[in-house]
Amino acid sequence: MSESKELLEATIKGLEEKVNQLNNDLDTKKKELENVSKPELNQSTLDIIYDCVTEGIEEFDFSDTENYDFEPSLDYDNRVVIGSIEFNNEDYVREPIIKLIEHTFKIIDDTKENSAQ
Repeated sequence: MSESKELLEATIKGLEEKVNQLNNDLDTKKKELENVSKPELNQSTLDIIYDCVTEGIEEFDFSDTENYDFEPSLDYDNRVVIGSIEFNNEDYVREPIIKLIEHTFKIIDDTKENSAQ
């Protein structure tokens, strides 16, 4: 009886290992499926885009209080505190980055090709 118990335990352990391996394979294939329809981008191009984003962000003055809306509120000790802060100039951050990317790359209009597919 102890042999059959050991045999069953070994079988269960082997099956658990097989299930874990199948789950790992499934996760790998799911990631591959997610990437199938993504456009390809080589590392050097990604590095250039990264540099453009970094440079565009560095040009923006995040310390300028005119870029934010502040909403004051009172806390439990009746002190005036800032209840919320909203950044309201997203376009001023986005535009220099887009312009740097457009200036850095030769833009090819492939919208007609993609819509035909």
